[in-house]
Amino acid sequence: MSGLVTTPPAPADAVLAQLEPYRRELTGYCYRMLGSTFEADDAVQETLVRAWRAHDRFEGRSSLRTWLYRIATNVCLDQLRGRKRRARPMDLGPATTVSAAELIERDATTWVEPAPDGAVLPMASDPAEMVVARDSLRLALVAALQHLPARQRAVLILREVLQWHADEVAELLDTTVASVNSALQRARATLAKRPPTETEPLRPDDPAQAELLARYVDAFERYDMDALAALLREDAIQNMPPYDLWLQGRDELVAWMVSPGPDKCRGSRLLPVEANGMPAFAQYRPDPDGGHTAWALQVLEIVDGEILAFNSFLDTARLFPRFGLPIHLDV
Repeated sequence: MSGLVTTPPAPADAVLAQLEPYRRELTGYCYRMLGSTFEADDAVQETLVRAWRAHDRFEGRSSLRTWLYRIATNVCLDQLRGRKRRARPMDLGPATTVSAAELIERDATTWVEPAPDGAVLPMASDPAEMVVARDSLRLALVAALQHLPARQRAVLILREVLQWHADEVAELLDTTVASVNSALQRARATLAKRPPTETEPLRPDDPAQAELLARYVDAFERYDMDALAALLREDAIQNMPPYDLWLQGRDELVAWMVSPGPDKCRGSRLLPVEANGMPAFAQYRPDPDGGHTAWALQVLEIVDGEILAFNSFLDTARLFPRFGLPIHLDV
């Protein structure tokens, strides 16, 4: 015997206990990369499985956090290879009118999907830090990121959202600082051509925003179109994935809401939820058999105290369970 002592592998439970605290921030990173909370969940699970399997070979030359982000980045790059970018209806064609509207459904993989704050936002006690974190998850920004090549996307998120240093990103991507800086410059130039709309994140302690949202809930639940129109910007937008239709203009939105199909929303109930760091509501329409049934996850975009956009995600069978929401309300 040589007398050398080998260190036994850590018990599986101990390894998982080391990895699990990173799940939430990794999910936020993967969501920004992939544009889907479901794909982000899968990517993070794959990341943690790979890390668990390789943990005995982790030599500690970088931090555990950096190592996990390296694995997560590779998983996301693999998922993005050869795949069309996710989009919003506004990316796919011009607005239509109520008179010309057609409900053409596209596959779920077409769309940038909403994400529950509890799965993707970091735990932060500083209100200012939380505002910044919410702002980095707004739908317009996540959609804009999808226009970037995958590695540029990773660089931009790591450098400008997560505030990593260039040398840290270079180490993670096995490249040089010069390459990271070049990728960041190209990513910024691309976004500058189509800058994402600067909308307000959710501010629970802002009395003005709270009043606006209370007025919105009251107007929508009463289906008072005059009251609702008073809250909308003149160029307000409505979109309804999985349909590629979108409308623009206060009058068009009101006309849509009182047309024969959407008018079934009269008598809806709205429950507040937290999605993409933005004001959001679960909408339940009246059920002919009693109570209310899930209809849409609404994510609102607000600019200067007015509602700029209703993003109504109608795939409630997938989305409501992900947000911990029931499909049916008894009242």
